[in-house]
Amino acid sequence: MMNKVLFVAVLLSVMLAACTTKGSDNKENMETTLNLTQEWDKTFPKSDKVDHKKVTFKNRYGIELAADMYLPKDASGKLPAIAVSGPFGAVKEQSSGLYAQHMAERGFITIAFDPSFTGESGGEPRRMASPDINTEDFLAAVDFLSVQDNVDPERIGIIGICGFGGMAVNAAALDPRIKATVASTMYDMSKVNVEGYFKSEDSKQQRMEKRKAIAQQRTEDYKAGTYKRAGGVIDPLPDDAPFFVKDYYDYYKTKRGYHERSGNSNDGWNVVGCQSFMNQPLLAWAHEIETPVLLIHGEKAHSRYFSEYAFEKMTGVKVEGESKTVGNKELLIIPGAVHTDLYDDKNQKIPYDKMEQFFKENLK
Repeated sequence: MMNKVLFVAVLLSVMLAACTTKGSDNKENMETTLNLTQEWDKTFPKSDKVDHKKVTFKNRYGIELAADMYLPKDASGKLPAIAVSGPFGAVKEQSSGLYAQHMAERGFITIAFDPSFTGESGGEPRRMASPDINTEDFLAAVDFLSVQDNVDPERIGIIGICGFGGMAVNAAALDPRIKATVASTMYDMSKVNVEGYFKSEDSKQQRMEKRKAIAQQRTEDYKAGTYKRAGGVIDPLPDDAPFFVKDYYDYYKTKRGYHERSGNSNDGWNVVGCQSFMNQPLLAWAHEIETPVLLIHGEKAHSRYFSEYAFEKMTGVKVEGESKTVGNKELLIIPGAVHTDLYDDKNQKIPYDKMEQFFKENLK
């Protein structure tokens, strides 16, 4: 018995060492080969206050990520930097690029990246999601920014929009290189997959039915040799659709926000794409985040409860419909704003001034 215990202890120590100690000096091939669109194909106009270029980098799984880099014109020296991604199912030519361009106008070097399996980024099969890999995408963006000659590696922040707000919070809990985090109009993708919207599927039986349905779909996909898509935002829009569905349609399916590479604008995620979120809670360690976090949400957004939940997880303070600050964690509620008001500048609801202040105070 003692020998068996000793063997297990030795095995665990070797496994931990493999994960935590410095490896060899062998260099991985970091060259990327993505085919990137060079023309301006964003859903927002190009700013004359910033320079723009395409960049690529790899995450630790070897997936090549595509990003738009925005640089303040005539910038010099080492600047603070911000990586941006989201919403969940969107591409960098939509909201994340808009946020990145605005923040570059305010003096930050920024990148807006497509997550793994989506947009111009690599990864097969397409339109898959993962709480681990998509969190890693943020960490890989920090890797990339950390080694740029014009970036101060001690002043890097991130912005996650909608479902990538949850991924951003998870990244902040994992990586102390991230000195400040903004989650805008946040979704917790684990919570919504486990409970359904507004806890409408929050029972063991309902969860088991979802597990069975996904398992059956996996079998069918394997037989077919392809992955069935779940469909993006419903089109045509039914007259009796809930408001939040109409809200999404107004952005993703109209000239306001439609993009040909956006899953939400077209055929959506794979049906089995979000399976792992059901067993992997994104915010499990949110209470241990030591760096500043700003949660921004609309007062009238159907999704507001996700940010309130995240704020409670981080601070232990329960709130509902009100702005609140506890230590270096802040929940900012935007009066009158719905979910997609924080996707673009249509209704002038995104608090860029507040974000600029937050990052300049915390990336110094």
